[in-house]
Amino acid sequence: MNSAPISNIISVDVEEYFHPSEVQRTVSVDRWPDLPSRVEPQTMRILDLFDEKNVRGTFFILGWVAERRPGLVREIARRGHEIACHSYWHRLVYDLSPAEFRDDTRRAVRAIADACGVEPRSYRAPSYSITRDSFWALEVLAECGFTHDSSIYPIAHDRYGIKGFPRHPHPIQTPSGAIQEIPIATVRLSNGHIAPVGGGAYLRLLPYRYTAAGVRRVNHDEQMPACIYFHPWEIDPGQPRLASGTVSRLRTYMGVGGMYSKIARLASEFRFSTLTGVVPANLPASEARA
Repeated sequence: MNSAPISNIISVDVEEYFHPSEVQRTVSVDRWPDLPSRVEPQTMRILDLFDEKNVRGTFFILGWVAERRPGLVREIARRGHEIACHSYWHRLVYDLSPAEFRDDTRRAVRAIADACGVEPRSYRAPSYSITRDSFWALEVLAECGFTHDSSIYPIAHDRYGIKGFPRHPHPIQTPSGAIQEIPIATVRLSNGHIAPVGGGAYLRLLPYRYTAAGVRRVNHDEQMPACIYFHPWEIDPGQPRLASGTVSRLRTYMGVGGMYSKIARLASEFRFSTLTGVVPANLPASEARA
């Protein structure tokens, strides 16, 4: 067995606190320009932490944010991180037509490239909304020049996920070309069930040891990288609580006070790099493992 530490993927979905799908149910798009921005100071905290831990990550940037905070996008690139795309409007892919998705993606790419001079080649859909009903989106992404996607969560969930989808990085062939799919980290339990360990709400809501044990299992038992993600608003206890409803508020705000320390601990205990640094565009199909 390979004894060298495995490089995992750490990724940040750069969006404002009013962009999550749970919040958009109560905060309409026309209100966004009037809400105070909080994304810049929280993202700078992440950049400083990554510098301290000598970590390079992938930043999936919302086009809407790139247009309004171009200096932040340039700073992310200046510090050596991978620039990637998180859509323009943060709309769920399965709520769009292929033409609408193509237009949204192209607008996001232009906004990000205009901000920092880098045209993103990796994509992540809002709320992991590439599902069986929107699998066509991968062809659109390949058509738009993307080489990597990280939009599929191989779990069963009420809003997203593809149950039974391969759990590790692998290439997918589309009529417009191949694209590397990098699913968010999961573990296979002894009863055969698949459990999410990829960060985000699962890192906020569950004890740190749950995520750490999951990453170790993926690395040591399966000899594969784990893809971890989080958002700047998840380390911001002072953000306005805009989501309504008990479930939405729990999903969105529970655990934000302890999230920064959990990320710092992950960065200390595991090796992390960028998405394309860990999974090159020419990864052969023989390396994909379900």
